[in-house]
Amino acid sequence: MPTRTCNPHILRYIKAVEQEVVPVCKEQKQLAVLVRKAFAEEDIWCDDARLERYLTLQKFFPFQLLDWEIFCFALHNCVFRADGMPRWPDLFICVGRGAGKNGYLAFEDFALISHYHGIQRYDVDICANSEDQARTTFDDIYDILEDNKDRLERFFYWNKEKIINLKTKSVLRFRTSNAKTKDGGRPGKVDFDEVHEYEDYSNLDVFTTGLGKKPHPRRTFTTTNGKVRDGVLDDYLAQATEVLEGNMPDGGMLFFICKLDNKREVHDERLWIKANPSLPFRPDLLEEMRKEYADFQRGRKMTGAFMTKRMNSPESDVETAVTDFENLRAASRGVPLELLAGRKAVVGIDFTKVNDFATAGFLLRDGDMRYWIDHTWVCRHSKDLGRIKAPLDEWAAQGLLTWVDDVEIDPELVVEWIVKTGSVYSVRQIALDNFRYGIFAAALRKVGFSAKEHKNVKLVSGRDVMKVHPIIESMFLRQRIAWGDPTMMRWYVNNTKSMPAARKTAGETDLGNWTYGKIEGKSRKTDGFMALVAAMTVENELDDAPAGNISNLPVLAF
Repeated sequence: MPTRTCNPHILRYIKAVEQEVVPVCKEQKQLAVLVRKAFAEEDIWCDDARLERYLTLQKFFPFQLLDWEIFCFALHNCVFRADGMPRWPDLFICVGRGAGKNGYLAFEDFALISHYHGIQRYDVDICANSEDQARTTFDDIYDILEDNKDRLERFFYWNKEKIINLKTKSVLRFRTSNAKTKDGGRPGKVDFDEVHEYEDYSNLDVFTTGLGKKPHPRRTFTTTNGKVRDGVLDDYLAQATEVLEGNMPDGGMLFFICKLDNKREVHDERLWIKANPSLPFRPDLLEEMRKEYADFQRGRKMTGAFMTKRMNSPESDVETAVTDFENLRAASRGVPLELLAGRKAVVGIDFTKVNDFATAGFLLRDGDMRYWIDHTWVCRHSKDLGRIKAPLDEWAAQGLLTWVDDVEIDPELVVEWIVKTGSVYSVRQIALDNFRYGIFAAALRKVGFSAKEHKNVKLVSGRDVMKVHPIIESMFLRQRIAWGDPTMMRWYVNNTKSMPAARKTAGETDLGNWTYGKIEGKSRKTDGFMALVAAMTVENELDDAPAGNISNLPVLAF
């Protein structure tokens, strides 16, 4: 008979977390609280007999599930609501590389297509961005079948493309990401491996459209952290924070996250288990991580990969990143517009081509804090639009960008926005690239700005950018910039690399001087960040008047 008490396997892991038998991160402690609360307050139960039947399948595998894996498996597959539906039909696992995500997936998928599950034609699709990744779990199960052919061939049929349980008719297959050509089928469960590689939801939507046509639909997401920011992974991690902190219901998603609590912990080997709960059972992995840590200490290129993949604490390549993820997240603090009215402001403008993207923004300051208010225009005839995976329409709906249905972006549009938005500020200087001023000169002159006549337009040179580079770096490190919640600005920054400035002599670098460049020239735009850089070259025009003493500042009439 099912029990309404917490299963011993589940409880064993919860107690280990609560007693900190080994170091665990904040998210694990929060999850333990959430699960205990669910069993105490909700009408849910664990099918203990079903779980034990599933666990007997371990005899076919070359490994035994660890406590954290049994904990996840039991909650995801054996805990049900009073109406018989799974309590946590969706499972999100984010752990450090080497923890055994694919091994876990292999066991779970094998169990759910077996006759122990008891649901006919409960197909399982394994999805990933590449065929090699999608095949990893599939091939693990294929090898299990090959190694146990004498015992399993009367229960399964298998080849290199699919695995079929002969009794339940459930099919396991792998699927690569090609949202344009594949529909969702009728799976009972869908796996998404290495979620950090997904920049948008197109593939997830395609592969999940068939869910709900079979009883007890489930989804399993597995991943380490990665370099793609403001994509699918960051959305789920943000949701996880809200759920684990008790700010919103979990909606049936179980978030199992292992990571360092702060980056300084990387220097204490005993704390690596926070990111990888399997580490004590994998001595070969520990040896490899020690070697990688030694390279990390020497500042070699793999530094970002070690922190991001092994420690599950995102950190971009130190040779190319403008700043790290935590500083970008801090920049998403709100902008106190009502306190900034009347203050001095400078404007930065940037664009590459007038038939592509253009951005303008206001830089204001209150003491050491800087505030950035920007807007982007995108030409619908840009030849790069097909390459861009960012949610431009969503950003347009949020008012962050304006679509321009013309052959090019008229500079008058940008200047009109500057005039309208700047009417509540005292605009002292406008800065833009020296080689792009000619396109904007006439429109700016109409509203009283020119480089020669009024001397209130700064023509930004490469040397100017080099001069403000260390100031911008410090600004991010001390988290003294805010532009509000919009993800578009974070997208711009993540598309930009910091790099040594080139000397005039070919083949050399100007040691000590750094500038900015594009990570990729077609699909990853930098205009918003470079507009901020332009504005930073004239920030000495701003004053530090406290918010309470702004009424006497003049407002420029356009």
